[in-house]
Amino acid sequence: MIVTAKAKLIRFTENPESTIALASKLCYSSLGMDELIERIDGGDNAKFIKMLKTMNHLSPFEHASFTFSVEGVSRAFLAQVTRHRIASFSVRSQRYVGESDFNYIVPPAIADLGDSAKEEFVEQMRTVSQWYNAWQERLGGGERANEDARFVLPNACETKMILTMNARELMHFFSLRCCNRAQWEIRDVAWQMLSQVLEVAPDVFEGCGPTCLTGACSEGKKSCGKAALVRERYERLKECAKGE
Repeated sequence: MIVTAKAKLIRFTENPESTIALASKLCYSSLGMDELIERIDGGDNAKFIKMLKTMNHLSPFEHASFTFSVEGVSRAFLAQVTRHRIASFSVRSQRYVGESDFNYIVPPAIADLGDSAKEEFVEQMRTVSQWYNAWQERLGGGERANEDARFVLPNACETKMILTMNARELMHFFSLRCCNRAQWEIRDVAWQMLSQVLEVAPDVFEGCGPTCLTGACSEGKKSCGKAALVRERYERLKECAKGE
């Protein structure tokens, strides 16, 4: 069955912005911890968070973490996202979970070629499924058979995962993966993730995204030249996050 990417924020550090502010102010305060916490929790930390980002003092942002469920993504996506090493991943196993009649992702460029091209791709996935099932049966079934039969499966095969990043790594992730030059699937997931963290920590993730959002494109001659459209998309995202 054809599936599409879905990222969902399922857990995050309680009061992420005050946690970041507390971690930073602790370094410079003579107050006791209880008094400092009381002041932080009772105040407005937006300006302080902005100052930290302006100063590039980002280590306090590592104290706030965000966990997402991600499904409807390909094994190709898995290879992309695990390049972000300051993150935690729990991925559905192809050894313990059989892949008979596996779900798969159709690349948009193939779908754009028309119905006949899309059906050709779907038929190829059916063929691969038959190959997998045949090898699984010949190998005797069970975990050991899954382990080797999976070698015929394509990158298009769906995987599911739980993904956790701290706020600092997410900021880095968005700067790379929300860019128009990022691979289409991970870019889609990155924008979904950004829209959701903006709802729960708007000051932390204010201005997060590709470099063209707040300045010059870092891609140089390889720039997509669509900075204005990227900025419009981000502004719409912020409005939705605010419920406007």
